[in-house]
Amino acid sequence: MTGIRGAIAEVTNTSIDIIESSKDLFKELLELNNLDISKIVSVIFTVTHDLTEAFPAKAIRDLGYTSVSAIDTLAPNISNDLKGCIRILIHYDDDIVPNHLYLGEAKNLRPDR
Repeated sequence: MTGIRGAIAEVTNTSIDIIESSKDLFKELLELNNLDISKIVSVIFTVTHDLTEAFPAKAIRDLGYTSVSAIDTLAPNISNDLKGCIRILIHYDDDIVPNHLYLGEAKNLRPDR
């Protein structure tokens, strides 16, 4: 089992931007890691408290991956956290060396990547 992480930040609080940003993040992680959809066990999205207009997991269903288990939750309300931040954790049923992905201002979360 492998955990693959990613994030995107500076997402505006609109349904369209939340869903499109989540789609972009998920699709780029699929491509970057050459993931087989049938080996994705589950996906967890977290959002900062300022993103209230859509559930990021809807992006996976909108992409047609209706068999992927996905859920959303709020990130801890940490002072000085990035604004408009969506984080993702993909649980993958294979031992791979993961390529984590940080887009936009989320690059500041992991400057070592």
